[in-house]
Amino acid sequence: MTPARTAALALAVTLAIQVFTSLAATATSVLAPAIAVDLAVPATLVGVFVGIVYAGSMVGSLGSGAFIERFGAIRVSQACVLLCAAGLALVAMGSARPLPSLLLLAAAPLIIGLGYGPITPASSHVLIRTASPARMALTFSLKQTGVPAGTALAGALLPGLALVLGWRATFAVVAALGIAVAGVAQSTRATFDSERTAGRPLSLGAVMAPLAVVFVTPALTLLALTGFVYAATQVCLVSFLVVYLTEALGHSLVAAGLALTVANVGGIIGRIGWGAVADRYVRPRTLLGLIGLAAGGCGYVTASFGATWPSAGTLAVCALFGATAIGWNGVQLAELARNAPTGQAATVTGAANFVTFGGVVVGPPMFGLLAALTGSYRFGFVAFGTLSALCGTWLLVGRK
Repeated sequence: MTPARTAALALAVTLAIQVFTSLAATATSVLAPAIAVDLAVPATLVGVFVGIVYAGSMVGSLGSGAFIERFGAIRVSQACVLLCAAGLALVAMGSARPLPSLLLLAAAPLIIGLGYGPITPASSHVLIRTASPARMALTFSLKQTGVPAGTALAGALLPGLALVLGWRATFAVVAALGIAVAGVAQSTRATFDSERTAGRPLSLGAVMAPLAVVFVTPALTLLALTGFVYAATQVCLVSFLVVYLTEALGHSLVAAGLALTVANVGGIIGRIGWGAVADRYVRPRTLLGLIGLAAGGCGYVTASFGATWPSAGTLAVCALFGATAIGWNGVQLAELARNAPTGQAATVTGAANFVTFGGVVVGPPMFGLLAALTGSYRFGFVAFGTLSALCGTWLLVGRK
């Protein structure tokens, strides 16, 4: 197989896996209004669920490097896809009572998170060895379009499926899709897992060592902390946009799902566009700073949505919000891989994502708390928009 075909295959398989795991991680947020009614719980609890998902992701991401080196990136990715499918199945079986069913609901987000966390380090391990150096940011950005693409699919398909099948059966369908994705990925394992190290030790020291690399390298520290802030804003947008539009502004679940889909389509376009810009025209740090400022502005405008806003205006803002708050990740990941010591792209990415997922863990519960204390989702969009704008300013004017 030629290098170009190998690179294309690597991108295709990592993208497909990313799309599914993103869909799985977002499914509960998209169907939160229906789940909340059925289980008689507040929809704001979706913030807690998402927080637990990404707490699991933190653990999975940090510990993924040694597993990837020992078992291969594709094998680890297959296991992660199956964990996400299992978590969705547990959600479908859970209820607010009795206690055993409640425990299933509590365990589900942790299992989904453990599956979601290692996906990015695993894909980085594959792509850093196959992508052309001249198209590194674009390749990583294309792969990372799987995150908004999966969320867009969730927003576009799951509300309609839930109306026809019920939300529990919808979760079962998505879980079955995960099994199929894991099966298809098996055909690529011989190509991309050929350099695995069967004797690679698995120890606590091996898990924690990449964190030290990140925090003694200024460029990696900057990228990790930027990920913390930007990821918090991103996941709050994805997790609360549907609930905000339905509860605060009276939109239907299908209309709100469309807005989420538009935001994620914006994220897909943004990730591709920013990757191309970073490869050719603008320094990645400068570009990340400008993206943060724009995302902050979108947060303020989203907080000002009203019932009289035309739907086209609302969708346009959602698209721009997605292009910025969702579109930054490919540029950041390519920079992490470039600045990582030789052969340590997966472990460094896993450690940096541990920090990034920390923002995701903190973000939704804080957003939900602000909504509960103020009685409005608007304050959350203002708060996290401000954080993104401040981080963007730091990237632009801070010490190079």
